[in-house]
Amino acid sequence: MRTLDLLRLALTTLYAYRLRSALSALGIAVGVASVILLTSIGEGTRQYVVSEFTQFGTNLLSINPGKTETTGFSSGLAATTRKLTIDDAEAVRRLPGVEAVMPTLVGPARVEHGNLGRDVFVYGATSEGRKAWKLEVLQGQFLPAGDPRRGAPLAVLGPKLKRELFGDANAVGERVRIGGASFRVIGVLSNKGQFLGFDLDDCAYVPVATAQRLFNRDDLMSIDVQFSPSRTADSMAGAIRRLLIDRHDNEEDFTVITQDSMLEVLNRVLGVVTVAVGAIGGISLLVGAIGILTMMWISVSQRTSEIGLVRALGARRRQVLMLFLLEACLLSTSGGVLGLLGASAVAGLARVAVPGLPIRTPPEYVAGALVLSLLVGLASSVLPARRAASFEPVEALRAE
Repeated sequence: MRTLDLLRLALTTLYAYRLRSALSALGIAVGVASVILLTSIGEGTRQYVVSEFTQFGTNLLSINPGKTETTGFSSGLAATTRKLTIDDAEAVRRLPGVEAVMPTLVGPARVEHGNLGRDVFVYGATSEGRKAWKLEVLQGQFLPAGDPRRGAPLAVLGPKLKRELFGDANAVGERVRIGGASFRVIGVLSNKGQFLGFDLDDCAYVPVATAQRLFNRDDLMSIDVQFSPSRTADSMAGAIRRLLIDRHDNEEDFTVITQDSMLEVLNRVLGVVTVAVGAIGGISLLVGAIGILTMMWISVSQRTSEIGLVRALGARRRQVLMLFLLEACLLSTSGGVLGLLGASAVAGLARVAVPGLPIRTPPEYVAGALVLSLLVGLASSVLPARRAASFEPVEALRAE
């Protein structure tokens, strides 16, 4: 019996039991679609987070108050033995390899103009914030250079905040009230987008010393440092750590976080999440595999006489084995293709319903899904196929 004959016979059998075959393929399709969708969301989330961090460049690190024992984020709000100050930022600025330093303080405040007002985040920053955070000015200018310890009632508005307060009118030179105090608008930024859910276009920037008075604080939430590409992140972090330990009475009551360490932790966490949700989707695939196993086992019992006739006509055990394996592989592979098509359709609808939903399906995921469905078909049909191949022709014909 030639391979083409085996294929033709397998397709004929699947068509003869088309309802049962369709249900078995549907089980695999649901499993493959679940695995693809869940892992694609995990991969899309990982790529989204990486792109969010790298939009500020790769040679940026952050100093946060409070000692974090394991790599992660410090809130900047916990009590510490010594706070981060503008003087700390100025000391860091003098280190070799430092290109820009931005002491930062962030808080919510109401920004008003005329009868219009909006509750937004107000960032206390310096002139170097434009370089460190890669901000582009659309109109006017960014915060002027000078002693960061001396604040002035100046404000730079994000483009969304400007539209809400001024519409199409020119905002540069106008007055706004922030937290009840009067500020002169000196600039409007270009669109920056969002960073981990924070709208960077719906905010205002004021001098950091002014922000300290506005929020009644004498410390900083963080110090962002842009360093020369000729320096490695670890060497720069080490130099900053040694400097601040010396300034803080030999106590390491702060945390230096590099982008590499942040991305490493995030990749590790998101990798675990992706594997976990993929395993959950794999349960559906397991159910589909059990369905194929059950269907093939029943099929062997129902086709005992057919197997005996084929064997009596000269078919070898290996050919009978290959016939049932081929039927299962055709079922599972067709289910895998249907699952991929279904996952693509669901992903497309999800993007329409939730714009910006991070779903990414790398080509290797598609190839892996097809290979997985094929392996599932093979694994679930081995026992029924071996049982069919073990029948003796005379005994099989007598069973009828």
